[in-house]
Amino acid sequence: MKKFTLIVFLLALIIKAYSQEKYITQFESSKGMETPEYEEIIQYYKLLAEDFEEVEIKEMGPTDSGKPLHLVIYDKKGDFNPQKWKEENRLVVFVNNGIHPGEPVGIDASMMFLRDVLLGKEQTPESMVLALIPVYNIGGHLNRNATTRVNQVGPKEHGFRGNSRNYDLNRDFIKTDTRNSASFQEIFHWLKPHVFIDNHTSNGADYQHVMTLIETQHNMLGGKAGAYMYETLTPGLFVQMKERDFPLVPYVNVWGDVPEKGWTQFKDSPRYSSGYTSLFHTISYVPEAHMLKTYQQRVESLYALFQSYMAIFERDAPKIVQAVEQDREADKDKETFDFNYQLVKENPVTIDFLGYESGYKPSEISGKDRLFYDQSKPFQANVDYYDTFVPSLSIAKPKAYVVPQGWYNVVDNLQRNQVKMHQVKSDSSFEATVYYIQDFETLGKPYEGHYLHSKIAVRENKEVLKLRAGDWLVPMDQEANGFIMEVLEPQAEDSYFAWNYFDTIIQAKEGYSAYVFEDLAADYLFQNPALKKELERKKAEDPDFADNGSAQLMWVYEHSPWKERAHMRYPIYRIE
Repeated sequence: MKKFTLIVFLLALIIKAYSQEKYITQFESSKGMETPEYEEIIQYYKLLAEDFEEVEIKEMGPTDSGKPLHLVIYDKKGDFNPQKWKEENRLVVFVNNGIHPGEPVGIDASMMFLRDVLLGKEQTPESMVLALIPVYNIGGHLNRNATTRVNQVGPKEHGFRGNSRNYDLNRDFIKTDTRNSASFQEIFHWLKPHVFIDNHTSNGADYQHVMTLIETQHNMLGGKAGAYMYETLTPGLFVQMKERDFPLVPYVNVWGDVPEKGWTQFKDSPRYSSGYTSLFHTISYVPEAHMLKTYQQRVESLYALFQSYMAIFERDAPKIVQAVEQDREADKDKETFDFNYQLVKENPVTIDFLGYESGYKPSEISGKDRLFYDQSKPFQANVDYYDTFVPSLSIAKPKAYVVPQGWYNVVDNLQRNQVKMHQVKSDSSFEATVYYIQDFETLGKPYEGHYLHSKIAVRENKEVLKLRAGDWLVPMDQEANGFIMEVLEPQAEDSYFAWNYFDTIIQAKEGYSAYVFEDLAADYLFQNPALKKELERKKAEDPDFADNGSAQLMWVYEHSPWKERAHMRYPIYRIE
């Protein structure tokens, strides 16, 4: 009997050793110095899917690289069916890796963590579903090099920040210029996750912490999910990570200054991954490992963060699902939505910060003073952290929006984001609120393929419009209400207007020859004495205007029936 027990024990050791060798990652075999190439990553997950029935790997749409975007799903029950997950109130956690492939910590940590879950070394909640994208920016990952992350310590080779068309994918979640973004949106709405984690690496200052954390801005997320994240989940992660010897700190949002003076929370507007996902009330995080730590430290810290999440999910999974689902349901009846959140620079919270003393010394290049951190002088201090934001704009939702069928790019984006809408079957007339763009500023240099608009001002007008068969109605009684208003209300900072979807209305298509219009304008003013009186008042108040004949003629044209209707007239209408 003792001999038999010994044989069983030895066989178990052999099987365990074989499993560890079979599923060892390049990160591990290189002793934390290397990260695998793209095809090796996909083959690794295919191997796990072949060997474990709890894992499935799926192709989920194209990317700019020409290669498909993969999704790996771990489901203990083997359902792999989001509808069943929803019916059973299961927690869905969605992890994104390699959006910036020069920051591959998530790629390696995810491979090891999923393997260790499958081998029984790590535990996840019984009811939880884990879905992860192995590499989001495939084109950037294929563009391997050892030089483009000048401040980063390892790995030996890594990918590039830009994708195959040189887009920064973490600015593309609203404007959707890339196939990557379009595929991501389809995956996101197929999964409908309750928690989203997008893994990054960052710099900005030097300090002792290996892992820093962005939680999506809690005031913007709002609702029950926002309160739970801010009051319970995030503080719990700080406790868990300290126990694992990787003390957390909020993302050190310091550029050109030193962190001991305190800093403000990073505001993840909807152009970013976590800002986009939070529009649908998903609790969202962006872990930012510190690039000046060794690659091994960075990956190990993210692995520890995965463990920390699971410890809290084990306890709170039903609570998280309930909070998120209730917030989504509440958006159907919510009357007013907030936009353009601004920092409140008062009443900071105090955080525990582990830093290095900073100072200035002459630059060996310029001779001017330059900042440096002295790692031989660590310190611990309480610093101010400003994490309160308030909306600068609130807008009541309409009963519905009208999207004329010619704006098919808008229609395509709304439908991809699971916005419920329908085409009208016959021509009709209706009263609507119409916006006219009064003013805006445009970024003076290209930004991710656009000249972004901001500080957008509008005036409203009630008009009777014609609705053509085939135009689209978007009713505002759905879970996607927050997303719909963010993209269709032109004053929102990441609206489709801000991202140049409607720039054709900014440019006038018709005009006049002054020598012809002078007589028409004079006759029109004679026929409309109130308008002539307004012109004279403006001339009296504005000497420059009074001295500019061309400006006066243009003013008359702008206030005349000859002025083209489409110029500066926002083409998406509100039915109140």
